[in-house]
Amino acid sequence: MPVEIRVPPLGESVVEATVGRWTKKEGDAVAKDEVLVELETDKITVEVAAQSAGVLSSIAKKEGDTVGVNELLGALEPGAGAASAEAPAAAPASAAEAKPVDAASAQAPAAGAQTSPAARRIAADEGVDLAQVAGTGPKGRVTKDDAVKAAESAKPAPAAAPAPSSMPVSTPAPAASPASAPAKPAGGARAETRERMSRRRQTIAKRLVESQHTTASLTTFNEVDLGAVMELRKRRQDAFVKKHGVKLGFMSFFTKAAIGALKQFPRVNGEIQGDEIVLKHYYDIGIAVGADEGLVVPVVRDADRLGFAEIEKRIAELGTRAREGKLTLEELQGGTFTITNGGTFGSMLSTPILNPPQVGILGMHNIVERPVAVNGEVVIRPVMFLALTYDHRMVDGSEAVRFLVTIKQMLEDPETLLLEG
Repeated sequence: MPVEIRVPPLGESVVEATVGRWTKKEGDAVAKDEVLVELETDKITVEVAAQSAGVLSSIAKKEGDTVGVNELLGALEPGAGAASAEAPAAAPASAAEAKPVDAASAQAPAAGAQTSPAARRIAADEGVDLAQVAGTGPKGRVTKDDAVKAAESAKPAPAAAPAPSSMPVSTPAPAASPASAPAKPAGGARAETRERMSRRRQTIAKRLVESQHTTASLTTFNEVDLGAVMELRKRRQDAFVKKHGVKLGFMSFFTKAAIGALKQFPRVNGEIQGDEIVLKHYYDIGIAVGADEGLVVPVVRDADRLGFAEIEKRIAELGTRAREGKLTLEELQGGTFTITNGGTFGSMLSTPILNPPQVGILGMHNIVERPVAVNGEVVIRPVMFLALTYDHRMVDGSEAVRFLVTIKQMLEDPETLLLEG
């Protein structure tokens, strides 16, 4: 009897998803626990796996369809073809019989490496064997760009134009008529690629536009001398790693400084609900992470109760899960304030966009050595520009400026982080 494949629970308050990609076609053999289809929600990608080995007998929902929880996706005929699903594929007898790499094999990167969902989709569509792709992401992870480059390099080179045949001297070659010569666009043909916008990208686009339309956003800037932080990290790094098993990074300093400033200016840690202002006396700090499917903001809960090492470990863990597409909805919901670091990509200055209902977001940028005046002398110091975007409906300009100055002062005198953060 066929086994129904249905949409699993998608998480709290999530009632629908978009069918992202089927890894198998009707009639394909399937191994137990092999991923059959990916479902895209607003925040995460959910993989639906086969409960038993067999053959995918029918597909009820195609890619791009919107589905609800427990809705029928397809059916699996258990037992049939199970042996072929477990057995390795035989080598093709000739080049003419060779087939593109299917979605299942496209999910197998080099040993020990991870693969993003976007990279697996591209590999399946383009017939790329991810086992042969060297990942450039963290810990050798195969990214979307890696898969795109591999697909482009695998395409056959265009055939060379045949050499013109020699003609007898007595038969001159006819002159080409301008009217009969096909027109060629300058610079050659211009290709275009069209792809479906993922559900997450649609949600990101919608929320960014809503943020601009529903908040009174304003950004204030300052600069911070990170010399003291860098000296402290250099002096304590080895002992810190030995004791905690994680590096002492910049994010823990900025998280602690932000918490210290939020305690002094509690309205920046609140939100507007109707005609009321809600001040929150807990500190769930969102850390923006760039992933293949777009920017996500996992949340470090109760960050004020965590030490530097705990913050660094939690941020590293959430960042890895974000890039692998494994974050849960709970990890993405309920932040009170956000920190985003464009400096990791080389950004010098930017205006971050609010993440409603939050009323504040801190933007970090690249650290650059600059000439600055110190005690009447020009010296070279490691300087970072900071940006605070805030909702002017709730936070006054003077309050926002003093909030950012407080962060600057704490980072330039890191010892105060032990007292204020």
